[in-house]
Amino acid sequence: MRFTKFTRLGALTCAVVAVLSACGGTKHAGVKTPAKGATPTTNPAAAPLTGLPDPGGTASKRCAVTVKIDNTQAGHPKYGVDQADVVYEEVVEGGLTRLAAIFNSHDPDRVGPVRSVRKTDQSLVWPIGGVFAYSGGAQYAIDSINTAPVVQLDENRAGPLMFRDHSRDPPFNLYAHVNFMYGKCGKPVPPPPLFTYRAKGAAVAGVPTATVRVGFLGDFAVTWTWDGVNHTWKRSIFGDPETVASGTQLAPKNVVVMFVPYVGGDPRHDNIGAEAVLTGHGTAVVFTAGKEILGTWSRPDKNKPAQLLDAAGNVIALTPGQTWVELPDTGYDLTKTP
Repeated sequence: MRFTKFTRLGALTCAVVAVLSACGGTKHAGVKTPAKGATPTTNPAAAPLTGLPDPGGTASKRCAVTVKIDNTQAGHPKYGVDQADVVYEEVVEGGLTRLAAIFNSHDPDRVGPVRSVRKTDQSLVWPIGGVFAYSGGAQYAIDSINTAPVVQLDENRAGPLMFRDHSRDPPFNLYAHVNFMYGKCGKPVPPPPLFTYRAKGAAVAGVPTATVRVGFLGDFAVTWTWDGVNHTWKRSIFGDPETVASGTQLAPKNVVVMFVPYVGGDPRHDNIGAEAVLTGHGTAVVFTAGKEILGTWSRPDKNKPAQLLDAAGNVIALTPGQTWVELPDTGYDLTKTP
């Protein structure tokens, strides 16, 4: 991984990068407790996948629904992604990217375009179970998702829970009724938290950052720009701000960049069958509350989500709200401006 800078970063950031480079190959034998003011989402009054208030208990009474979604220009505009709790962006063949959007707090009627499964997906959904919705896929990818503890809904099994919009060209015209998919919920209910969230008013460590560019290949590079008014990270791709069909710009509260190796294919070229290795540990960079926190991710057990740790080994707490998790290959660039 290379940290290429638009402008010169301060000495503090450089020092942290040096620390991470030195510890990148070590195991986290003793993970420290969250920093003061950080609150794990075990609070029954909080939605498990966002840490936001859940006063009616809606999120705690249903499973997670994960939907595979197209991420090419031909598939724009997307529907419903702005209502996901967590979104993963993964590398697929030819250096393209695809999304796995996880829903629990909201129940959009139209999500998509729905696309096919990949081998990385089983590792993404293993800790949360629930429903996994996709259009279909190659046999090797289907064999992979068959190992995960999820209720599968592909186009053949979903029935009226998916539909084709014939005003758009296939394969970019398949959509999911997520609001009805909760009726097919698998265990666990509710899904376990994927992150730890800060308590309201808690201090945030890190270096102020205005813009970050995640260097996926070609036009698939993504830029996130801090919006200090709304306290969100605004997303741009293909050279323009990305808006969903409603006109809303995608703007999560947190962006987590986990650098991961892809095996089974070259992520720069024709990597059909490649899979992100999401167990073990690696470098992570967290962008939250307008700041950058350098650290590592650690996931020794596929049954549990990855932990995000700062340079001192403390759990990194996120802002309650939507989180995007970027999964670039370890050889991709990350660039940012303070």
